[in-house]
Amino acid sequence: MEFIIQFIVAGFATFSFAVLFSAPKKELLYCGFSGAFGWILYYILVQLGMGVVVPSLIATFCLTILARIFAVIRSTPVTVYLLTGIFPLVPGAGIFYTAYYLFTNDRAFSSSKGIETFEVAGAIVLGIIFGFGIPQSLFHLVKKSGRN
Repeated sequence: MEFIIQFIVAGFATFSFAVLFSAPKKELLYCGFSGAFGWILYYILVQLGMGVVVPSLIATFCLTILARIFAVIRSTPVTVYLLTGIFPLVPGAGIFYTAYYLFTNDRAFSSSKGIETFEVAGAIVLGIIFGFGIPQSLFHLVKKSGRN
């Protein structure tokens, strides 16, 4: 039940961000689904005890592939789905706690959170790079097989 709630809340949050981001109205549900998909994958991997960095990498990689598939099928730029879908994965809480511990003069916690946040941000970047490393022609095969 908890997974369903996580999926719905992440989808709604991503949908809302897509509205603020001025994504095309016909793409809002796809944007919401992409964010929910990336978040639930991340959440499941964290629950399996994988930490936060590796799940961020895997979830971002899978989200990038999903965004590229949506972009080909829907004839829309991939950034519409990727930028909105990445929203739940961005380490905003890590940035907040890094600054909070810095201002409360707790250098050990600040350094620890800062390094973890930097690692998550790097994992997100690598997930996107790996996702775009897949040749575009493979995604067009998905579209061609869907027509037949």
